[in-house]
Amino acid sequence: MLNDMSTRLIANQSAYRPRLSTDKFFCPGPGSWAYTGPFHEAVRFIESHQLLDAALWTRFAEQFTRPSDDHDLGWRCEYWGKLMRGGAMVWSYTRNPELYRQLEAAARDMLKNAEPDGRISTYSREAEFQGWDIWGRKYVLLGMEYFYDICADEGLKRELLDSLRAQTDCLLAHFGPGKADLREASCHWEGLNSSSVLEPVVRLYNMTGEKKYLDFADYIVSLGGIQSVNIFELAYEDRLDPWQYPVTKAYEMMSCFEGLLEYARATGDGKWSRAVVNFARRVLDSDITIIGSAGCTHELFDHSRLRQIDPDYTGIMQETCVTVTWMKLCGQVLCFTGDPVFGDAMERSLHNALLGAVNTRMVPRDPLSPGGWLPFDSYSPLRAAPRGQAVGGRMVMEDNTIYGCCAAIGAAGLGAAVQLSATHTRNGAAVNLYFPGTLNLTTPEGNRLGLTIETTYPVGEDIMLELSLDRPETFELALRIPGWCKAAKARVNGEGTSVGPGWLKLQRLWQDGDRVSLRFPMPVELLSSGEMGEGSEKLPPHQALVRGPIALAASEEFLEDDLSASIGFKTDAGGQARSQAAGACRGTF
Repeated sequence: MLNDMSTRLIANQSAYRPRLSTDKFFCPGPGSWAYTGPFHEAVRFIESHQLLDAALWTRFAEQFTRPSDDHDLGWRCEYWGKLMRGGAMVWSYTRNPELYRQLEAAARDMLKNAEPDGRISTYSREAEFQGWDIWGRKYVLLGMEYFYDICADEGLKRELLDSLRAQTDCLLAHFGPGKADLREASCHWEGLNSSSVLEPVVRLYNMTGEKKYLDFADYIVSLGGIQSVNIFELAYEDRLDPWQYPVTKAYEMMSCFEGLLEYARATGDGKWSRAVVNFARRVLDSDITIIGSAGCTHELFDHSRLRQIDPDYTGIMQETCVTVTWMKLCGQVLCFTGDPVFGDAMERSLHNALLGAVNTRMVPRDPLSPGGWLPFDSYSPLRAAPRGQAVGGRMVMEDNTIYGCCAAIGAAGLGAAVQLSATHTRNGAAVNLYFPGTLNLTTPEGNRLGLTIETTYPVGEDIMLELSLDRPETFELALRIPGWCKAAKARVNGEGTSVGPGWLKLQRLWQDGDRVSLRFPMPVELLSSGEMGEGSEKLPPHQALVRGPIALAASEEFLEDDLSASIGFKTDAGGQARSQAAGACRGTF
C-alpha cells in the first residue's frame, strides 16, 4: 500500500497523478534529502554559478522578445526551459530561498513574452513551425510545468496553467488530423525533435483533465515520431536496436520515449509502456558505453557499445545532453518497473559522464561564453583527448555571448539523481543511489522515517544506514545492490544476511536506531574490448580499468607519461588488475 504522504504529494502535483496506479517507485517531496560530499558540492556549484545567475536568466528570456531564431532557424528557444526544469529540480533538493526567488522572477518574465493568443516563441509568425520552433516551445512548456510543481503562489500557478493551455492551443489550431503534419514542422531528423512535444502535452492533460490534450497526444503517438517509419511500433516489435532505426539522433529520440511512457501511464495502454521498456533495454545493451553515455560518432545512436573501441573516429562523442536524457529515461523506467538495472545505469552515468562534465575548475571553453566559461562540458572523450573540444548546441545571441544545449540541460541530470536517489515504494522505501547525508521519508502508515547514510562510496566500499523512527513499524526497506558487485555483504544490526545483485528487500519490524551495513568490494578490474560483443574481434584491441561503477582514466595533469603510448595490463585469475606491462594493446578506452 502506497503511503499517505506519497499519495498526497502526487495528487498535489497533478502532472504525475496517473503514476499512483501504474508505478512501483515514487519520488519523495522537496526537502527530503540533505546530502554532503562531492555530489552535494557539485550541485551547490551549479546552483551558485549557473542557476543563481540573474543575468543568464534575463538573457534567455530576452530571446523571446524578438524573432531571435528566424535568421538561422536555431534553438536559442530551448535554453530557458531547460534551465527552468533543472532549476526547479535542484531547488527541490536545496530549498534555497534565493534560488526560488530567481526561478519565480524568471517565470514571471517569461509570462510577459506571451502574445495575445498565448503564443511564446523565438520564431516570427512568418517563420514559425520550422527548424527548432516546436522543440523550443516544448521546453517552454516543460519549464513552466516543472516550476508549477514547486510554485507557492496560487495566483501565479493559475497564470502558468492559463499560459500552458494557451500555448498548447496554438499548436492544436495548426496540427492534427486534417491539419498540418507535426513531423513536417522541422527539416531535421524527419521531425523527431517536433514529436518530442508529446511529453508536456500529456502532462498538461494530467494537470487539467481536458480531453482535447489527450486527443492531441493520441495524434502525436499515431504519427510514430518520424516520417519514414513508426519508431514506437519498432520499439514494441523489439526486433531492432535503436541504432538500426532510419533516424538515430539519440537525445531527441529518448525525449520522445519519455513522452510515450507518460502517455502509457495516462491511458493505461500496456502496449506503449512495453515499447518504452523494450527501447530502454536495447539502448542499454547496444549503445551505453563504460562511462554511461551514448554516441561515439557525433550525437547518434551508433552501436556505441562496439564503437567505443573503434579509434577511426576522432570527433565529438558522448554528448552531455544524451547523458542527462538517458539518466532521466532510466529514472522513469525505474519508477515504472522497479527494475534495478536502470538504477545501475543511472549510477554509472552520474559518476562518470555527468559529474565528469561539471566544469568545477571554470576552464575556459569559448571566448564568447558568459564570464569566459560554461558550467558543463558538452562532450566526454573515451580515448586520449582533451575535454571541452567543442560547445554542443552553440548559439550566438544578440549581445555577442554564446551558450550551449549541454550547459543548459546539465542541472536536470543532477536533479534527477537526487530525486531518484531514494524513493517511496508501495511497501516502504528504497535507496537507489548512495550519498552521505540524511533522508526524510515516510513509512506506509504515514510515520516519519529518517535515514542517516555514512559512506564515501563510490571511493570507499562501506555504507552504513541508520533508521530513525518515532515508533516501531513493519515495512520493507529495499537497498540496491549494484549488478557489477558479485561479492556484496550486508548486515542488519550486526547479523549477516544473504545478498546478491538487485534489490536487497528487508521486510521486518523496524525500530528506532536499527542499522544496516553494506560492503561493496571494488577491486580494479580489466575490461577488454573483446568483451564488447560480435564484431569486436575485428577492431584494434583496447583495455579499460574499472573500479566499481567508475571507469578509471589517466590525466596529463597528474602524470608526466605520454598518454598516447601503447600500454597493457596483467590480471590475476579473477580478472583483477595487478601490474602493468608495455606493448600488449594500443591503449585504453
